[in-house]
Amino acid sequence: MRRDSGAPGFVGRRREVAWLVEALRSAPAVVLVEGDAGVGKSALVGRALAESGVPQERVLTGRCHPVAAPAPYGPLLDALRRSRPLLAAAAQLPPSTGALRTRLPDLADLLPEDTAAAGDDERYRLLQGLRALLDALGEVVLLVEDAQWADRATKELLLLLARDPHPGLSLVVTYRAEEVADGASVLGAAYRCPPGVAGGLLRVGPLERAEVLDLARALLGSSASGPAAGPAAGTASALAALLHERSGGLPAGIVEDLAFLREDGRRADPVAALAGADLARGLRDAVTERLAGLGAQARAVTETAAVLDEPASEELIAEVSALPADQVSSGLVEALHAAVLDEPAPARYAFRWEPARQVAYRRIPGPTRSALHRRAIEALRTRQPQPLARIAAHTLALGDRDAWQQAAEAAAEQAVEQGDTAAAGALLRELLAETDLTPERRGRAARALAGLAANAAYDAASTDVLADIIADPRLPVADRGEVRLTLGLRVAVQGGDRDGFALIEQAADELIAERPARAARALVALAMNERDGEGSAAWERMAKAAAALEIEPDEEVAAAYRATRLTFQAREGDPELWPELDRLPRDASSPELVRQTTRALFNVGDIAMETGHDQRAGRLLTESRALARQAAISYLECYSRIGLLRLDGLAGRWQGLEERFQALGTEYPDVAMARVERAMLFGRMAASRGRLAVARAEFESAARYGERESQVTAAIRAAAGLGAVELTEHGAEAAAVVLGPAVAILRQAGAWARGGELLPIAVEVARATGDEGAARHLTEEAAEALDGLDAPAAQAGLHQARGVLLEGTDPGGAIESYRQARDAWRNIGRPYEAAKAEERLARALADRDPQTAAERLAAAEATYTTLGATSDAARCQHVRRDLGLGRMASPGRRGYGEALSPRERQVAELVGQGVSNQDIAQALFLSPRTVEHHVASVLRKLGVGRKEVAEALAESEG
Repeated sequence: MRRDSGAPGFVGRRREVAWLVEALRSAPAVVLVEGDAGVGKSALVGRALAESGVPQERVLTGRCHPVAAPAPYGPLLDALRRSRPLLAAAAQLPPSTGALRTRLPDLADLLPEDTAAAGDDERYRLLQGLRALLDALGEVVLLVEDAQWADRATKELLLLLARDPHPGLSLVVTYRAEEVADGASVLGAAYRCPPGVAGGLLRVGPLERAEVLDLARALLGSSASGPAAGPAAGTASALAALLHERSGGLPAGIVEDLAFLREDGRRADPVAALAGADLARGLRDAVTERLAGLGAQARAVTETAAVLDEPASEELIAEVSALPADQVSSGLVEALHAAVLDEPAPARYAFRWEPARQVAYRRIPGPTRSALHRRAIEALRTRQPQPLARIAAHTLALGDRDAWQQAAEAAAEQAVEQGDTAAAGALLRELLAETDLTPERRGRAARALAGLAANAAYDAASTDVLADIIADPRLPVADRGEVRLTLGLRVAVQGGDRDGFALIEQAADELIAERPARAARALVALAMNERDGEGSAAWERMAKAAAALEIEPDEEVAAAYRATRLTFQAREGDPELWPELDRLPRDASSPELVRQTTRALFNVGDIAMETGHDQRAGRLLTESRALARQAAISYLECYSRIGLLRLDGLAGRWQGLEERFQALGTEYPDVAMARVERAMLFGRMAASRGRLAVARAEFESAARYGERESQVTAAIRAAAGLGAVELTEHGAEAAAVVLGPAVAILRQAGAWARGGELLPIAVEVARATGDEGAARHLTEEAAEALDGLDAPAAQAGLHQARGVLLEGTDPGGAIESYRQARDAWRNIGRPYEAAKAEERLARALADRDPQTAAERLAAAEATYTTLGATSDAARCQHVRRDLGLGRMASPGRRGYGEALSPRERQVAELVGQGVSNQDIAQALFLSPRTVEHHVASVLRKLGVGRKEVAEALAESEG
């Protein structure tokens, strides 16, 4: 029979579990498991025992208890009482085990008679009997829990067993280090693990926040919505942070909090329910017990540390506690030995974890607590610069709301100056929650918070706060307009939802009377919307903004106007753009001027990718990223990093790109642009590898974003990718359904300079549906629109579209168009697009010049293979056979022995990505039977199952 898998909802700690499992399988072993109360030592051991395969009847568990006079050998005798099944099957027991008959009456019938003579040392006889009985039991795990409470005799026997364990014994001892004298191991400072004995010391620390989230999902359920399921996706991170804060990462406290949340009525809003709840009872009791054992001086020191709520020096603790220095020193020593306080930095002292501080703080009598806060304020005011945030916190604790509001506002200003936007935001949000805040102070706080949000990366929490602010009727109208403008910009620009433009338009109305310059800023933002026919009003809105700036000149809004005008020039492929871009002020002193320069560099760099100026785009995005980092504009830094990753993808640097995008998405979970560009990249790569279902899902995800976004580019690119998938899977009619609306958007927005991806596939699908007229009209319309524009990618796409159009009527013209498209993509620096044009060129050449066609097809296949575009490379092989182009000259077929052949490696890569045999057959243009043969060969050569293929491939390449 096997043990269960440990505590319910066990998460994380894979390395510790694996280490302990290895020790348990390598008997003899001695493992000392050290950790705080509630840290999950027993759960960890339980999981390791389950995974090690030790039968339950061979795990003998004894527990120590915090009693005044524990019985000698008590936990060991308790463990042996559970050994009846093993004893019944054991050979004849040694006579020395008879000494245990009176101590183990339930096993007396299995033990030999006691042969003790009068005057024999009973303690020695018991010791020998216990060791002999454990030897006789053979392969067992002796688990002793909470050994910090063990009596002296038990500890001595454990030491003897650990120093000389019999071959089948695995001794596992759990204990709390803070309750062992002098911080030594529970077996004493003299113990060293003997040679040939596995194990050692395993320290178990608190859970990380990510592990807390996993535990919450395991115990509450993992569904993303619904009160009866787990926490909703939007609240999961906040819940994990709150659970971690309340528990210090100790699983015992987390489990108790989660049990509280499982009660009816608390799971709909778990964060709110838990925020107002008491700390877990088990944690409170454990801390209270430890505090109660402190002397007067140590108690005074810990109370002071609880009030200060930051690592503090002896001098500050002495000043606030009003104790002499020698008493502070002795009190600190006692508190450190008792593991109540810690030394997180040299000569700085604080509570080891936040929940313990909260318990200690609540135990301080009110008058004493107030006196400590007043002395803390006096002491902190002597520092330079004054720590205004800490002073504000102590002021709030004294209950003086007016003084706190003043202090908090000053502290927020200081935090902004020091670059601590997180602290400033927290103070401002707390201020705005005050019901008696004056209109002037409320307006200042709202504007300050909106200013912070303007530069921050998009996150739902800050957006919700801004929405709450503009709903406050006590806010002055113009101040509400300022906040609404910031909110609209976050929703429309950073959140990728053009519904934000309705907020911006309303903000312009609220600002125009009192603050025309800020209304101009709103009008400039409105001009950026090019969806739903709004693009035609862009220059009109820019003119209105210019008029408002005539009324109230504003250098910063003028900078926003200039950045937007440069963006429009980039959109339109204006050749006059580049000299004007060089004149942007890079070294302005105003943060807003720097932000607008950074915005202009990013916008133009991003659009330069769309128009095919990839080298320039790389320089501009690198510069915008550096400026954004320097000016702490996190959302623009994020955007620039996304753009640079996309450039890597376009340049064919696919290795590791998926992991880098994943990491960026984790760092900025709420930034819509990160999600959509990840989807575009993953869709393209999946399609090139024949994973059409994955590609479809990714492009559909990007298309949903494109429907909301104010710019048309995402919608156009997503439709191009999805249309190609539809063409491959379901034919031209299905592809036309996807591409028709995208072409309409392209026309309405006049986005011809950014249509390089859409044009070729749209023309191909129009021809495939038999609509030659539509294909010709779209090509001619694009050519007319692109005449005189600086848009190399659109010109390359136009060349390829012409090649598709001319295939049926002018083969020579098609060949030349494909050659021009290939050369254009090469000049831009996009090998994948160049390979696609090369492949089309090879097909067009097949009848006229088979040798050159074979060479061009081989070149395309080589590029695809280098990129990892498995399905595209296989398609080239299939085309070669279909067109009768034969094989390129080679030294002859060779045997690969136990190494993977090139075809087997293609199959293996797809298997490693989770692709089914049927989809592999479609991707590589093979029969299902051939694929089955290749898969069987791959699994045999790698010596793994299907699920381990990816790991085996990675190891073989390493």
